[in-house]
Amino acid sequence: MASVTYDKASRLFPKADRPAVDSLDLHVDDGEFLVLVGPSGCGKSTSLRMLAGLEEVTSGSIHIGGEDVTGIQARDRDVAMVFQSYALYPTMTVEENMGFALRNMGTSKKDTKSLVLEAARILQLEEYLGRKPGQLSGGQRQRVAMGRAIVRRPQVFCMDEPLSNLDAKLRVSTRSEIAGLQRRLGITTVYVTHDQTEAMTMGHRVAVLKDGLLQQVATPREMYDAPVNTFVAGFIGTPGMNLITVPVDSAGDPTFGGEPVRPSFNVGARKEVVLGVRPESLQIVGRDAPGLDIKVTLVEELGLEVFVHGQATDGTATLEGKDLVVRTVRSKAPSLDDVVRIAPLEEHGSRLFFDAQSGERIVKN
Repeated sequence: MASVTYDKASRLFPKADRPAVDSLDLHVDDGEFLVLVGPSGCGKSTSLRMLAGLEEVTSGSIHIGGEDVTGIQARDRDVAMVFQSYALYPTMTVEENMGFALRNMGTSKKDTKSLVLEAARILQLEEYLGRKPGQLSGGQRQRVAMGRAIVRRPQVFCMDEPLSNLDAKLRVSTRSEIAGLQRRLGITTVYVTHDQTEAMTMGHRVAVLKDGLLQQVATPREMYDAPVNTFVAGFIGTPGMNLITVPVDSAGDPTFGGEPVRPSFNVGARKEVVLGVRPESLQIVGRDAPGLDIKVTLVEELGLEVFVHGQATDGTATLEGKDLVVRTVRSKAPSLDDVVRIAPLEEHGSRLFFDAQSGERIVKN
């Protein structure tokens, strides 16, 4: 097993205006499961391919187990890649697909069979070893692709959106299988996804990228509770955090619906800030209570909990028509086109404040 370090690693494609990955500084501990997440085009897959040796590192370096592998060919890096497309040979059986890399490495038939059988047992593929990929379901094919990587016992697993071809129910079960498998094997894993739910439920830590730049690296809980900027705040969470530009009154307090929303610290000499509130930290209040009115545009009923989407009817330039989401319970769910009043919960931890210009979170000095 081995750690992974990106040391100001960049990738600039020919004729591109900016790097796809820009001076990435990131360390993955030995045995850690790190998830790279971000919107399409943010550089996450390029970062993974740089680690695997499938993309050139334009500047900076990448280290595996303390060794600089920047100039080393992909086949010599002891990294196993699991692709989105499975990349299985259709004319080979499951057993032959899983043992293909071992045979190419000159591993004996006896050892190859032993390693393939062990991986098949771990992945519950023993009864499918004689079948070909076309005879398997999507989830089974993905497990074969995992098995092909496992038998090599690499230093690092690289996984590039391996669940994106599966249906929603199968994705849930397969992601728990992958996370459990990684825990048992203890192999350092870098996993790429655009699905932040996968990131939050699978990774020991999550790294968020935007436009090739690393925004934040933290545990899922830390990232949810303390995003460093408005991009991370809006991207992480389902639904994302409500981000509302609000004025600061003469006493230095941000206001919401005309009422002070006092932070536990001074926001400085700012005239306005961005108030960040998770849907579960907003509540529907009575018409006589202070708050902000929204017109309900969508009611998502998810069993006991309900997400109410609405547009602010404040009338000010910064809030009129602003889309907001509040979580409530089924018994309190309004109807479509209702106008309801919402307000943040009283707890200080339920709301965050960001600089309106830079988007950076304002923290206590």
